Amino acid sequence: MTSHAPERPQGRVGGMIAVAAAAAFLATFNETFLNVAFTPIMADFGVDVNTVQWLTTAYLLVAAVFVPVANVLYHRFSTRPLMVAVLAVMVLGSVVGALAPNFTVLLIGRLLQAVGTGLLTPIGMNVTLAVSPREKLGLNMGIMAAMTTLGPSLAIVLSGVLLSFAHWSVLMWVFGLLCLLVLVAAAVVLRNVAELGRPSIDALSFILVAAGLVGVLYGVSTAFSGSLLWAVAAILVGLAALWLFVIRQRRIDNPLLDLRPFQNRSFVLGALMTMLGLVFVFAMNVTIPLFLQGGHDMAPMGASLALAPGILLTVVMGPIAGQLFDRHGGRWSIPLGYLVMAVFVTLVGWVAGTDLIWLFAVLYIPAVLATSFVIGPSQTFALSSLDRETSPHGVTVISAGFQIAGCVGTALAAGFYGAVSAASLGAGAGEFDSLLAGFRAAVLLVVATSIIGVILAVVAYRTRTQAPSEALGHPEYSVQSIMKTDVYALRSGQTVLSALQTFAKRGISGAPILHPDGSLAGFLSDGDVMRYLAATHPSSASIYSFAVGADDDLGQAMSDLGELNVMALATREVLTIDADASITDAVVALSDKNIKKVPVTDGANGDRLVGVVSRSAVNRLAIANYLRSREENLAAAGDPAAAESR
Repeated sequence: MTSHAPERPQGRVGGMIAVAAAAAFLATFNETFLNVAFTPIMADFGVDVNTVQWLTTAYLLVAAVFVPVANVLYHRFSTRPLMVAVLAVMVLGSVVGALAPNFTVLLIGRLLQAVGTGLLTPIGMNVTLAVSPREKLGLNMGIMAAMTTLGPSLAIVLSGVLLSFAHWSVLMWVFGLLCLLVLVAAAVVLRNVAELGRPSIDALSFILVAAGLVGVLYGVSTAFSGSLLWAVAAILVGLAALWLFVIRQRRIDNPLLDLRPFQNRSFVLGALMTMLGLVFVFAMNVTIPLFLQGGHDMAPMGASLALAPGILLTVVMGPIAGQLFDRHGGRWSIPLGYLVMAVFVTLVGWVAGTDLIWLFAVLYIPAVLATSFVIGPSQTFALSSLDRETSPHGVTVISAGFQIAGCVGTALAAGFYGAVSAASLGAGAGEFDSLLAGFRAAVLLVVATSIIGVILAVVAYRTRTQAPSEALGHPEYSVQSIMKTDVYALRSGQTVLSALQTFAKRGISGAPILHPDGSLAGFLSDGDVMRYLAATHPSSASIYSFAVGADDDLGQAMSDLGELNVMALATREVLTIDADASITDAVVALSDKNIKKVPVTDGANGDRLVGVVSRSAVNRLAIANYLRSREENLAAAGDPAAAESR
């Protein structure tokens, strides 16, 4: 039973989303912030590379384990104290790590930070979902995606700069200060946005999911650096634990993770697309600095700065990509983003064999910018497929996917890089050629994942197209089920007078205007005409005066309209909606602009007009849904009249 309702964050939406975005940035920023410091840490504590890499691997493993716990805590504790407590844990971990006298204490500090990371990302995403207006969900999720993409990339740049003049422990102090700043902002800005109750954590479920994720991710992480037999065994044990976890979630009353999102194919495909985009980011973030430092003898700061231009531009591109998704959907932008990633990272792999480092950096810019059109939109696509009840559980899955993708992307790319480099060196190749072969192997890996992403995106949007008979019971079904296809349209060469004749003959109040090629040029309504007449023919204060014989100015007015092109009065910036958009999106478009109808365009063919969706069509759908639901409820209660009506 809900014990506390969420507060209405009036006037605070922007600030709350800013805090959520900052939290998402911190969570992913710290995943790679310490990577560039591995060499001095190894020297200070006398550990080898296989030991020091656990500062990243163990961090990602613990973060992934605590992601499912976040949903329980989100619905049990008020948003503000919960966020403040999680950030406090991360500050504590930073202090412990900065003062660590040995490697073990440093690892403990990192694991405390990881607990915070695992909780922070899903809490921040849930806050964004809770406060975002539907029509701005893509924009706000684009901001979140930009921050999660920027985090691990900018961490490498900033750590490289700091290490050029400071001890590695400064990194821990800097991160602790960043966490403290966000903590203060959260304490001031946040309000509770969750439906609170008393959900509890099932201990056995937590143990099973922990064993499952640790087994799988440990196996992937050690497949290239340890015993392949042990890696396979760990993966099998992890898969078995996850299978038992799934069985338990279906049998208990309060599951740690509600599995209903997995019944939605669109959500599953969207989650996979998001993870593939993140694999690209993490894979390149680990292999590019390794190759530039090892193959081209660049200093850590120089190798980091080679990534900086593309990384910084993603901050701008993320919200833009989100806005484009809000307006046009992702039918073409998501697969195109994957394709750009594949093409330009291939060019990066080719130019890596030359001394043109500037060209290497320039070619990487469009590759990393394209991730803005993949990660955020795919995430929005997945979560918008769910209803309000299952959305928090979808957020948990997506957040766990962040950690899993980070671990898998890092482990596979580093594994391919090291294994191929070693094999090439063993075959007699020179050091540079061996490292180049390893880097190109990692490039081939992300090209393959990008191509898979293109395929998934095409399949995902086909999945969203269902039979019209299913639309009545599906709130996220596309507008194709209710739009009017026999649209009366005007041509851009027509006069206003002929347009009025069409309005009168067809009994309509407005119509879209098409270019000769069939694309949308604008929209003309009778209101546009009346405003023109009132301005140019003052004696006719209202066109309605013509209907009662006040025709002194009628002849001149009609003569003017007979010479005036429709585009002179038309609205050129027409609000449109894609044919594959949801009915909910249509409702938002109609209510947001307070208009009667919205032209529907075909996302597969640019701005080609395919129909019009109107308020009346939405009203009829809502009434039909209500009546059907009412009849079903009455029939279930044994009402004979309902049975007869059915």
